[in-house]
Amino acid sequence: MRTKMAIVLVLGLWSGSVLGEDLILSAPPRESADAGRKLYEPLAGLLTRTLGRTVRYQHPHNWLKYQKDMREGRLDIVFDGPHFAAWRMAHLDHHALVKLPGKLQFHLLTRKDNEAIKSPDDLVGRTICGISPPNLSTLSIMAYYNNPVRQPVIKGIRGGMGKVLEAGLTNEQCDAFVLRTTFYKKKVKPEQKLLMRIVYTSPAMPNQVITVGKRISAEEREKLRDLLSVRSEGKAATAIILKRFAPKAKRFLPASDEEYKGYNRLLEGVIFGW
Repeated sequence: MRTKMAIVLVLGLWSGSVLGEDLILSAPPRESADAGRKLYEPLAGLLTRTLGRTVRYQHPHNWLKYQKDMREGRLDIVFDGPHFAAWRMAHLDHHALVKLPGKLQFHLLTRKDNEAIKSPDDLVGRTICGISPPNLSTLSIMAYYNNPVRQPVIKGIRGGMGKVLEAGLTNEQCDAFVLRTTFYKKKVKPEQKLLMRIVYTSPAMPNQVITVGKRISAEEREKLRDLLSVRSEGKAATAIILKRFAPKAKRFLPASDEEYKGYNRLLEGVIFGW
């Protein structure tokens, strides 16, 4: 009996250690679990074959779970915005691998007939519609207000930039609203632009990036950087991700730690951070 119990215990520990060796790939819960698997499992499969270790995609289901797993260092390979990536680089020894082309930048807008709003300072104590923090769009605008007692009130909007536009312009739920500059340029209709005015534009930031943690060696990082930014199999495995987040991009680009340095401040020591 004792022999059987010992065997069960050893097998249990062995299976646990194998599972523990899996590298975890994750990204923010911007889509359903099924949609997340379609986006990221081709990449996980390619990384598994390349590294010779199992890379498993893990959908976080909600933002609290995503933040918890990140803060506890449970995520080995992560694709998300510059503020999260910079936080991991500063606190978890993550390194930038590859990034989407282009920049991230955001407009703060108001309705043209709202004569009370001439500058961002006029929005202190007033309401701004935007995707709820820690989304980068809202955090990038809130970074303008460095005095915690002189800030706008954020009205969180679900459903993406289209819903923010609807809430701010059509339904007049707030005094101003936040849109990505590329969304404003490409998705906002000319007749809608006539009804709004740009109050402020945030500084441009590097685009979304894949970072890897300390369980992936420097040699492996270089191998993966080349795989995802140069080789055809890397392009194929990330094609659906590119289509979702950068439709005109042909491939990911090599990224460096230095270009993301400091953006963790958007998350730290601020009311709407973490």
